[in-house]
Amino acid sequence: MQNQDIKIPVLYHEPIHLLREDSIIYTLRNGEPPRSDIIICGDSLDVLRSLPDNYVQSIITSPPYFNQRDYSHELQIGHERFLTEYISHLRIIFSECKRVLAESGILWLNIGDKYTDGELMGVPWEVALSLKASGWILRSDIIWHKPNAMPSSVKNRPTPDHEYLFMFTKSRDYYYNADAVREPHVTFTDQSKMKGGRSHFGVKDGTPEKGKNQGNSNLHRGRWDQAFHPLGRNKRTVWSIPLSKFRDAHFAVFPESLVETCIKASSKPTDLILDPFCGSGTSLAVARKLSRRFIGIDINSDYCKIAQNRVSSIQVDLLFGEDPFQSA
Repeated sequence: MQNQDIKIPVLYHEPIHLLREDSIIYTLRNGEPPRSDIIICGDSLDVLRSLPDNYVQSIITSPPYFNQRDYSHELQIGHERFLTEYISHLRIIFSECKRVLAESGILWLNIGDKYTDGELMGVPWEVALSLKASGWILRSDIIWHKPNAMPSSVKNRPTPDHEYLFMFTKSRDYYYNADAVREPHVTFTDQSKMKGGRSHFGVKDGTPEKGKNQGNSNLHRGRWDQAFHPLGRNKRTVWSIPLSKFRDAHFAVFPESLVETCIKASSKPTDLILDPFCGSGTSLAVARKLSRRFIGIDINSDYCKIAQNRVSSIQVDLLFGEDPFQSA
Protein backbone atom coordinates (compact mmCIF):
# COMPACT_ATOMS: atom_id res chain seq x y z
CA MET A 1 0.00 0.00 0.00
CA GLN A 2 1.04 3.57 -0.58
CA ASN A 3 -0.41 7.01 0.05
CA GLN A 4 -1.00 9.68 -2.50
CA ASP A 5 -2.30 13.24 -2.34
CA ILE A 6 -4.69 14.01 -5.17
CA LYS A 7 -5.74 17.61 -5.76
CA ILE A 8 -9.50 17.76 -6.07
CA PRO A 9 -10.55 20.06 -8.93
CA VAL A 10 -13.05 22.89 -8.59
CA LEU A 11 -15.33 23.44 -11.56
CA TYR A 12 -16.81 26.90 -12.01
CA HIS A 13 -20.27 26.57 -13.52
CA GLU A 14 -20.98 29.60 -15.72
CA PRO A 15 -23.87 30.37 -18.08
CA ILE A 16 -21.53 30.67 -21.09
CA HIS A 17 -20.54 26.99 -20.77
CA LEU A 18 -16.99 27.47 -22.08
CA LEU A 19 -14.27 25.07 -21.05
CA ARG A 20 -11.00 26.57 -19.93
CA GLU A 21 -8.15 25.12 -17.95
CA ASP A 22 -5.90 27.00 -15.58
CA SER A 23 -4.22 24.66 -13.13
CA ILE A 24 -7.21 23.23 -11.25
CA ILE A 25 -9.86 25.75 -12.33
CA TYR A 26 -12.37 24.72 -14.98
CA THR A 27 -15.66 25.86 -16.43
CA LEU A 28 -18.33 23.30 -17.16
CA ARG A 29 -19.25 23.07 -20.82
CA ASN A 30 -22.79 22.28 -21.88
CA GLY A 31 -22.98 18.61 -22.84
CA GLU A 32 -19.62 17.76 -21.28
CA PRO A 33 -19.58 14.22 -19.85
CA PRO A 34 -20.17 14.31 -16.08
CA ARG A 35 -17.23 13.74 -13.78
CA SER A 36 -16.73 12.65 -10.19
CA ASP A 37 -14.43 13.55 -7.31
CA ILE A 38 -15.01 17.21 -8.08
CA ILE A 39 -16.37 20.34 -6.45
CA ILE A 40 -18.54 22.52 -8.66
CA CYS A 41 -18.83 26.20 -7.79
CA GLY A 42 -22.19 27.38 -9.01
CA ASP A 43 -25.94 27.54 -8.41
CA SER A 44 -27.17 24.15 -7.23
CA LEU A 45 -30.21 24.10 -9.49
CA ASP A 46 -28.22 24.98 -12.62
CA VAL A 47 -25.54 22.41 -11.87
CA LEU A 48 -28.04 19.68 -11.02
CA ARG A 49 -29.75 20.24 -14.36
CA SER A 50 -26.46 19.45 -16.08
CA LEU A 51 -26.22 16.00 -14.46
CA PRO A 52 -27.79 12.88 -16.00
CA ASP A 53 -30.71 10.87 -14.66
CA ASN A 54 -30.15 8.20 -11.99
CA TYR A 55 -26.51 9.24 -11.68
CA VAL A 56 -25.71 9.23 -7.94
CA GLN A 57 -26.34 6.56 -5.31
CA SER A 58 -26.75 8.77 -2.27
CA ILE A 59 -27.38 12.45 -1.54
CA ILE A 60 -26.33 13.83 1.83
CA THR A 61 -26.85 17.53 2.38
CA SER A 62 -27.79 20.38 4.68
CA PRO A 63 -29.16 23.39 2.74
CA PRO A 64 -28.72 26.88 4.14
CA TYR A 65 -31.24 27.38 6.94
CA PHE A 66 -34.02 29.90 6.51
CA ASN A 67 -32.85 33.45 7.35
CA GLN A 68 -29.90 32.24 9.42
CA ARG A 69 -26.68 33.15 7.61
CA ASP A 70 -25.57 35.31 4.70
CA TYR A 71 -23.59 33.28 2.12
CA SER A 72 -22.71 36.42 0.14
CA HIS A 73 -24.34 35.56 -3.16
CA GLU A 74 -27.41 37.02 -4.83
CA LEU A 75 -28.73 33.56 -5.77
CA GLN A 76 -28.24 32.02 -2.33
CA ILE A 77 -30.90 29.86 -0.73
CA GLY A 78 -32.15 30.92 2.71
CA HIS A 79 -32.52 34.67 2.23
CA GLU A 80 -36.06 34.53 0.87
CA ARG A 81 -38.51 37.00 2.36
CA PHE A 82 -41.12 34.39 3.20
CA LEU A 83 -40.87 30.79 4.37
CA THR A 84 -43.17 29.71 1.52
CA GLU A 85 -40.60 31.03 -1.00
CA TYR A 86 -37.82 29.15 0.75
CA ILE A 87 -39.79 25.91 0.70
CA SER A 88 -40.73 26.42 -2.94
CA HIS A 89 -37.09 26.92 -3.95
CA LEU A 90 -35.99 23.81 -2.05
CA ARG A 91 -38.81 21.79 -3.58
CA ILE A 92 -37.62 22.70 -7.08
CA ILE A 93 -33.99 21.89 -6.24
CA PHE A 94 -34.87 18.55 -4.70
CA SER A 95 -37.02 17.62 -7.67
CA GLU A 96 -33.77 17.77 -9.67
CA CYS A 97 -32.03 15.79 -6.92
CA LYS A 98 -34.73 13.15 -7.29
CA ARG A 99 -34.10 12.90 -11.02
CA VAL A 100 -30.33 12.61 -10.50
CA LEU A 101 -30.65 10.04 -7.69
CA ALA A 102 -30.54 6.34 -8.61
CA GLU A 103 -33.76 4.36 -8.25
CA SER A 104 -32.14 2.49 -5.35
CA GLY A 105 -30.74 5.67 -3.80
CA ILE A 106 -31.41 7.57 -0.57
CA LEU A 107 -31.57 11.29 0.21
CA TRP A 108 -30.45 12.35 3.70
CA LEU A 109 -31.66 15.89 4.43
CA ASN A 110 -30.73 17.97 7.48
CA ILE A 111 -32.84 21.08 8.09
CA GLY A 112 -32.69 23.48 11.03
CA ASP A 113 -35.60 25.35 12.59
CA LYS A 114 -36.07 29.00 13.49
CA TYR A 115 -38.00 31.18 15.93
CA THR A 116 -39.84 34.24 14.64
CA ASP A 117 -41.67 36.62 16.97
CA GLY A 118 -41.35 34.11 19.77
CA GLU A 119 -42.87 31.26 17.77
CA LEU A 120 -41.15 28.16 16.41
CA MET A 121 -41.73 28.07 12.65
CA GLY A 122 -41.51 24.31 12.21
CA VAL A 123 -39.30 24.67 9.13
CA PRO A 124 -37.97 21.08 9.00
CA TRP A 125 -41.41 19.51 8.88
CA GLU A 126 -42.77 22.15 6.51
CA VAL A 127 -39.98 21.23 4.08
CA ALA A 128 -40.32 17.49 4.66
CA LEU A 129 -44.06 17.48 4.06
CA SER A 130 -43.62 19.58 0.92
CA LEU A 131 -41.11 17.08 -0.47
CA LYS A 132 -43.39 14.23 0.51
CA ALA A 133 -46.24 15.90 -1.38
CA SER A 134 -43.98 16.24 -4.43
CA GLY A 135 -43.43 12.48 -4.65
CA TRP A 136 -40.54 11.74 -2.30
CA ILE A 137 -41.08 8.77 0.04
CA LEU A 138 -40.34 9.73 3.65
CA ARG A 139 -38.84 6.61 5.25
CA SER A 140 -37.61 7.99 8.55
CA ASP A 141 -37.23 11.12 10.65
CA ILE A 142 -34.09 11.13 12.76
CA ILE A 143 -33.37 13.29 15.79
CA TRP A 144 -29.80 14.57 15.76
CA HIS A 145 -29.22 15.21 19.46
CA LYS A 146 -26.37 17.65 20.11
CA PRO A 147 -24.92 17.05 23.61
CA ASN A 148 -22.74 20.18 23.24
CA ALA A 149 -25.47 22.44 21.88
CA MET A 150 -25.01 26.18 22.31
CA PRO A 151 -26.40 27.51 25.60
CA SER A 152 -29.37 29.83 25.49
CA SER A 153 -30.52 32.67 27.73
CA VAL A 154 -34.24 31.93 27.22
CA LYS A 155 -36.27 31.40 30.39
CA ASN A 156 -39.73 30.68 29.01
CA ARG A 157 -39.04 27.52 26.98
CA PRO A 158 -36.50 24.65 26.80
CA THR A 159 -33.16 25.23 25.09
CA PRO A 160 -33.05 23.38 21.74
CA ASP A 161 -30.40 20.69 21.51
CA HIS A 162 -31.52 18.78 18.43
CA GLU A 163 -32.10 19.04 14.70
CA TYR A 164 -33.91 16.84 12.22
CA LEU A 165 -32.41 14.54 9.62
CA PHE A 166 -34.88 13.11 7.12
CA MET A 167 -34.38 9.92 5.12
CA PHE A 168 -36.13 10.05 1.74
CA THR A 169 -36.22 7.59 -1.15
CA LYS A 170 -37.60 7.85 -4.69
CA SER A 171 -38.80 4.23 -4.78
CA ARG A 172 -39.83 1.55 -2.31
CA ASP A 173 -37.06 -0.75 -3.50
CA TYR A 174 -33.85 0.93 -2.35
CA TYR A 175 -30.41 0.02 -1.00
CA TYR A 176 -30.04 0.18 2.78
CA ASN A 177 -27.24 -1.64 4.61
CA ALA A 178 -28.55 -2.07 8.15
CA ASP A 179 -25.58 -4.21 9.19
CA ALA A 180 -23.12 -1.40 8.39
CA VAL A 181 -24.64 0.93 10.99
CA ARG A 182 -25.82 -1.34 13.79
CA GLU A 183 -25.54 -0.18 17.40
CA PRO A 184 -24.29 -2.15 20.42
CA HIS A 185 -27.00 -4.07 22.24
CA VAL A 186 -28.19 -2.36 25.41
CA THR A 187 -29.94 -5.38 26.93
CA PHE A 188 -26.69 -6.93 28.11
CA THR A 189 -25.21 -3.73 29.52
CA ASP A 190 -25.59 -1.52 32.58
CA GLN A 191 -27.77 0.76 30.43
CA SER A 192 -30.50 -1.88 30.27
CA LYS A 193 -33.88 -0.61 31.48
CA MET A 194 -35.32 -4.11 31.90
CA LYS A 195 -36.92 -4.71 35.28
CA GLY A 196 -35.87 -7.48 37.62
CA GLY A 197 -32.12 -6.99 37.44
CA ARG A 198 -29.83 -9.24 35.43
CA SER A 199 -30.56 -12.58 37.10
CA HIS A 200 -33.09 -13.50 34.39
CA PHE A 201 -30.53 -13.36 31.54
CA GLY A 202 -30.35 -16.73 29.82
CA VAL A 203 -33.02 -18.23 32.06
CA LYS A 204 -35.99 -20.02 30.56
CA ASP A 205 -39.13 -17.91 30.92
CA GLY A 206 -36.92 -15.28 32.54
CA THR A 207 -37.76 -12.32 30.34
CA PRO A 208 -40.19 -9.85 31.92
CA GLU A 209 -41.18 -8.49 28.50
CA LYS A 210 -43.64 -11.17 27.48
CA GLY A 211 -46.01 -8.56 26.10
CA LYS A 212 -43.55 -6.94 23.72
CA ASN A 213 -41.58 -10.08 22.92
CA GLN A 214 -44.30 -12.69 23.16
CA GLY A 215 -43.59 -13.83 19.59
CA ASN A 216 -39.86 -14.40 20.20
CA SER A 217 -39.57 -17.94 21.50
CA ASN A 218 -35.78 -17.66 21.78
CA LEU A 219 -36.15 -15.16 24.62
CA HIS A 220 -38.54 -17.26 26.62
CA ARG A 221 -36.42 -20.38 26.20
CA GLY A 222 -33.35 -18.55 27.47
CA ARG A 223 -31.61 -18.66 24.07
CA TRP A 224 -30.52 -15.05 24.24
CA ASP A 225 -27.63 -15.60 21.82
CA GLN A 226 -30.15 -16.36 19.07
CA ALA A 227 -32.65 -13.69 20.01
CA PHE A 228 -30.35 -10.79 19.17
CA HIS A 229 -28.34 -9.97 16.06
CA PRO A 230 -24.60 -10.73 16.53
CA LEU A 231 -23.57 -7.40 14.97
CA GLY A 232 -25.75 -5.32 17.27
CA ARG A 233 -29.22 -3.89 17.33
CA ASN A 234 -30.80 -2.01 14.45
CA LYS A 235 -29.88 1.68 14.26
CA ARG A 236 -32.24 3.85 16.31
CA THR A 237 -33.71 7.20 15.28
CA VAL A 238 -32.01 9.34 17.93
CA TRP A 239 -28.34 9.98 17.15
CA SER A 240 -26.37 11.72 19.88
CA ILE A 241 -23.49 13.41 18.05
CA PRO A 242 -21.61 16.56 19.22
CA LEU A 243 -21.34 19.61 17.01
CA SER A 244 -18.10 19.86 15.07
CA LYS A 245 -15.76 22.64 14.07
CA PHE A 246 -13.37 22.74 11.13
CA ARG A 247 -10.37 24.99 11.61
CA ASP A 248 -10.78 26.80 8.27
CA ALA A 249 -14.53 27.37 8.65
CA HIS A 250 -15.83 30.04 11.02
CA PHE A 251 -19.04 28.16 11.78
CA ALA A 252 -20.25 24.79 13.06
CA VAL A 253 -20.10 22.06 10.42
CA PHE A 254 -21.75 18.72 9.80
CA PRO A 255 -20.22 16.15 12.22
CA GLU A 256 -18.26 13.57 10.28
CA SER A 257 -19.72 10.70 12.31
CA LEU A 258 -23.25 11.74 11.30
CA VAL A 259 -22.30 11.75 7.62
CA GLU A 260 -20.41 8.47 8.02
CA THR A 261 -23.56 6.70 9.21
CA CYS A 262 -25.55 8.01 6.24
CA ILE A 263 -22.90 7.01 3.70
CA LYS A 264 -22.35 3.53 5.14
CA ALA A 265 -26.08 2.83 5.28
CA SER A 266 -26.89 3.99 1.74
CA SER A 267 -23.90 3.18 -0.47
CA LYS A 268 -21.05 0.80 -1.26
CA PRO A 269 -17.36 1.57 -1.90
CA THR A 270 -16.81 3.47 -5.20
CA ASP A 271 -20.49 4.53 -5.30
CA LEU A 272 -21.10 8.19 -6.15
CA ILE A 273 -22.16 10.59 -3.36
CA LEU A 274 -23.67 14.02 -4.05
CA ASP A 275 -23.92 17.05 -1.78
CA PRO A 276 -25.64 19.97 -3.58
CA PHE A 277 -24.86 22.33 -0.67
CA CYS A 278 -21.41 21.07 0.27
CA GLY A 279 -20.16 24.09 2.24
CA SER A 280 -16.83 23.26 3.88
CA GLY A 281 -16.91 19.76 2.38
CA THR A 282 -17.63 17.47 5.32
CA SER A 283 -19.73 15.04 3.28
CA LEU A 284 -17.09 14.97 0.54
CA ALA A 285 -14.25 14.37 3.00
CA VAL A 286 -16.08 11.49 4.63
CA ALA A 287 -16.99 10.04 1.24
CA ARG A 288 -13.33 10.05 0.26
CA LYS A 289 -12.27 8.45 3.55
CA LEU A 290 -14.83 5.68 2.94
CA SER A 291 -13.65 5.08 -0.65
CA ARG A 292 -16.72 6.61 -2.25
CA ARG A 293 -16.64 8.95 -5.22
CA PHE A 294 -18.27 12.36 -4.84
CA ILE A 295 -19.64 15.52 -6.41
CA GLY A 296 -19.95 18.64 -4.28
CA ILE A 297 -21.79 21.82 -5.28
CA ASP A 298 -21.71 25.21 -3.58
CA ILE A 299 -22.42 28.73 -4.74
CA ASN A 300 -19.78 30.37 -2.54
CA SER A 301 -16.30 30.21 -4.04
CA ASP A 302 -14.60 30.67 -0.65
CA TYR A 303 -16.35 27.58 0.71
CA CYS A 304 -15.45 25.66 -2.44
CA LYS A 305 -11.78 26.44 -1.83
CA ILE A 306 -12.06 25.39 1.82
CA ALA A 307 -13.68 22.13 0.74
CA GLN A 308 -11.08 21.62 -1.97
CA ASN A 309 -8.15 22.00 0.43
CA ARG A 310 -9.84 19.83 3.04
CA VAL A 311 -10.64 16.92 0.73
CA SER A 312 -7.37 17.10 -1.19
CA SER A 313 -5.39 16.70 2.03
CA ILE A 314 -6.96 13.32 2.80
CA GLN A 315 -4.61 10.41 2.28
CA VAL A 316 -6.06 7.58 0.23
CA ASP A 317 -4.73 4.05 0.58
CA LEU A 318 -3.92 2.67 -2.85
CA LEU A 319 -4.16 -1.05 -3.50
CA PHE A 320 -1.64 -2.43 -6.00
CA GLY A 321 -0.60 1.13 -6.80
CA GLU A 322 -3.98 1.97 -8.33
CA ASP A 323 -6.35 4.72 -7.27
CA PRO A 324 -9.74 3.09 -6.62
CA PHE A 325 -11.51 6.27 -7.72
CA GLN A 326 -9.76 6.27 -11.09
CA SER A 327 -10.57 2.61 -11.73
CA ALA A 328 -14.24 2.86 -10.77
